[in-house]
Amino acid sequence: MTSLNKDSLVTLSQPRSSAAEAYRTLRTNLMFTSLDKPLTTLLVTSAAPDEGKSTTLANLAVTMAQGGRRTILVDCDLRRPTQHEIWGLANERGLTTMVLESDALANPPLTDVGIENLAVLPSGPVPPNPADLLGSRRMEEAIAALKSRADIVLFDAPPVIAVTDAALLASKLDGVLLVVEAGGTRRDHAQRAKEMLAKVNIRIVGAVLSNAPVDASLGGYYSQA
Repeated sequence: MTSLNKDSLVTLSQPRSSAAEAYRTLRTNLMFTSLDKPLTTLLVTSAAPDEGKSTTLANLAVTMAQGGRRTILVDCDLRRPTQHEIWGLANERGLTTMVLESDALANPPLTDVGIENLAVLPSGPVPPNPADLLGSRRMEEAIAALKSRADIVLFDAPPVIAVTDAALLASKLDGVLLVVEAGGTRRDHAQRAKEMLAKVNIRIVGAVLSNAPVDASLGGYYSQA
């Protein structure tokens, strides 16, 4: 493992910040959401590109692990994978390896990132046909294999309205968390993403506002022990 991207992982670099506290609140809210309907697999996506979904997911994974849940973070954005960059990992083997090789399916190439209860599965080599791979029976087997090794498996997927990947993958999982960027996401894009997921009966467990301005009045509260 190489160096972590500390700018992205505020839950590690600034654990007492308001941003880190917001991720812990998100974790708590998701746990309440799953009281009636178990949430063991969760897809995190956005309406359009560059709205902060991958950073949001990485920090959520940290807080899940810190909360004592065995967590696996999977990079399923097979078009623009970024989790290996956030965590400073090699990307020669990963999810695509697991789908293509029986040995890797039986023994997933998970990476220890030095955080108790957390393992990361990079995307692996980008395939020529991401949608076909994500919609395959082998992908279902990979999901099952990962679920058997964790309390919760978090999946990073491409934006909803850009390609069909997110909807294909979400149909195999327990729910979707939609990331919306403050001042960035267009209202019509967010609405369209919601409608596209609802049309295929995807359970949207909530939305997260990324890049929101910090309320200065709360800064002193969050900086205390």
